[in-house]
Amino acid sequence: MTQAELREVWIARIQDYRSSGERTAIWCERHKVTPRQLWYWMRKLKKADEQTQANRKPQWVPLHMDEMTSDGASPLLVKVGSATIEVRPGFEPSLLADIVKALQVLC
Repeated sequence: MTQAELREVWIARIQDYRSSGERTAIWCERHKVTPRQLWYWMRKLKKADEQTQANRKPQWVPLHMDEMTSDGASPLLVKVGSATIEVRPGFEPSLLADIVKALQVLC
């Protein structure tokens, strides 16, 4: 079995364990694995997922603007998670970048 196949097997096992609602010892006995193996793979997969999240770069999406303000300038709405930021002409780019970084952590 390749490392990728083993990883997929353990992802499925962990999902089954979590959805079962059973105590660790009972679930492990039923599935012929040790609690130590289960906890090892849970830590290993969590760490790999955290590293993947940390390496993910922000993605930019196309922007279509239809609304004009009274001064003729179009506002820009930036959505980060559940937060929305309205940006108007003359904004400070470094401030917007700092706000987006902070929201990514929170949202």
